[in-house]
Amino acid sequence: MARITVEDCLDKVDNRFQLVMISSKRARQLQTGGKDALVSEDNDKPTVIALREIADGLVDASILKARPAPAREMAEAELDATAAMMGAIVADSDAEPAEEPLSEDD
Repeated sequence: MARITVEDCLDKVDNRFQLVMISSKRARQLQTGGKDALVSEDNDKPTVIALREIADGLVDASILKARPAPAREMAEAELDATAAMMGAIVADSDAEPAEEPLSEDD
């Protein structure tokens, strides 16, 4: 496992804050499977891989302007479908109770 430091990456980006933004977005892409690693993974975690890619000049600030991955769009569509289904279930449950409510005597 190669050691990577912030100083290795600061030569490639404007400041530490931009480094955080770039590396976190890239690590998220790697973690969710939206993109493949541009360097060998060597059992490293996505954050380390992202920093190595930045230090090697393979990833830059243009990643911040990139559109979301299709996987994220699909996840949002699934959430919308689930919300619609849950709304239908709630509407059905409000329509008519299946059994009589229990009284205090029961």
